[in-house]
Amino acid sequence: MATDLNRCDATELAELIRTRRASSVEVVQAHLDRIEATNPRINAIVTLADGALEAARAADEQLAAGGEVGPLHGVPFTVKDSFDTAGVRTQRGSPIFAGRVPDTDATSVARMKRAGAILLAKTNLPEFAYWIESDNLLTGRTNNPWDLDRSSGGSSGGESAAIAAGMSPLGLGSDLSISLRGPAADTGIAALKATHGRIPMTGVWPRAPRRDWHAGPMARTIRDLALAYSLLSGPDGADGFSTVPREFDTGLGASPDRPVRLGWLVDSGLGPVDPEVAATVQAAADALQAAGVQVEPVNIPALERDNPLQLFTLQHVMELKPAMREATAGHEDQMFTYSKTMLSTPDTSVQDYVMAEQGIERLRDGFAEYFQRYDALLLPVTTIPAHAHQLGQFTLDGQTVEAFHVSSTTVPFNLTGLPALSMRFGTSSDGMPIAVQVAADWHAESTILYLASLLESLSPVRDQHPALRQLEEVSRGAPRRRAGA
Repeated sequence: MATDLNRCDATELAELIRTRRASSVEVVQAHLDRIEATNPRINAIVTLADGALEAARAADEQLAAGGEVGPLHGVPFTVKDSFDTAGVRTQRGSPIFAGRVPDTDATSVARMKRAGAILLAKTNLPEFAYWIESDNLLTGRTNNPWDLDRSSGGSSGGESAAIAAGMSPLGLGSDLSISLRGPAADTGIAALKATHGRIPMTGVWPRAPRRDWHAGPMARTIRDLALAYSLLSGPDGADGFSTVPREFDTGLGASPDRPVRLGWLVDSGLGPVDPEVAATVQAAADALQAAGVQVEPVNIPALERDNPLQLFTLQHVMELKPAMREATAGHEDQMFTYSKTMLSTPDTSVQDYVMAEQGIERLRDGFAEYFQRYDALLLPVTTIPAHAHQLGQFTLDGQTVEAFHVSSTTVPFNLTGLPALSMRFGTSSDGMPIAVQVAADWHAESTILYLASLLESLSPVRDQHPALRQLEEVSRGAPRRRAGA
């Protein structure tokens, strides 16, 4: 039974608990057992939340007594260790914050609990959630459950690995440039970066640069993302960027009145992309076209005029540095490599900063024009499948690019605040997941979730999560093997 429970998504677990076919205690214990068996090799979980089993018993008693229950009643969830969790360590991946225990929950954590979910554990991240690989001096490096020699991404890499390995059915991550969608792509799960401000960032650190940071759900199925988003979205009265009233319609299960208009691209100024990644995007476009979606290849001139990755670097260095300097003052010897590198980067000149801001405005205008003609955009999530640990550079189509190039296809949606989703749709020749990214107009999450649900039903990947099967060997300490689909 435990193995079956670890394979269930959160929606199914909630139904099993609600109908008494499984107890919350059984569900929570199954995930604790999986953590004990697999986490030593993966290092996704960094802190177990005290009282999870007690909360599960209380959830079962409440159900037995006929009390009202929420949509995630008794279902465990995990949280990236940059989200405040009341009474549970939140250490932000840094020795500087070792042992830190907040008094209150982040808004998103509180909303999950209000829906009946039970906090199970905190997950690993790079120091201060700042890098594309989850590694730090305090809690170490997270490994990809598909291949322990590869990264699970960053900065929500601990969360992605935990969900992919069956240690958690559902979790919370954050995204500055790639940090929800990239880790999801690397481990074969799904993640949603909603429109900026739709999910409050209250209680998540760092919050600078505020205009680029997003919080969001991570899961193994699109219906779980839709459910979690419906619970997480809406103003909280504390985050000044979160102002849009809570309105939600998944669009799932009902076709629009007219065919959806979808453009797809693999380049358009975003730089080189791995051929297998490009082929997976085209395969997804072909599958949607066969299903009745109006599909055509596109280019977006705004992406070709202004390099989003360059704009992001010029902007965020100026805006993140003050917060990081303040947090690390007097503790510089406890900082990890990437934080030190960022602080040592030359300051952006005022002229370049203004140019970057104007470039970001042109990007927003360019996407606004694009979404007058199309409902959604299909493109890669990462420019390569999950890479080896500590990768500094890689070569694509004869071009050598820096490691951060993996985010060239995700960062445009942080700069503009547009919603975007990552989901698996293929497998590389060496057995690693390949994902596609679906983006839409501001506040059009229902369009993204509709298309993602359709893609999920069309997926050529028969066993969405062979990582679960592979982890049986990992838990026994057997030599790793690459997982096929």
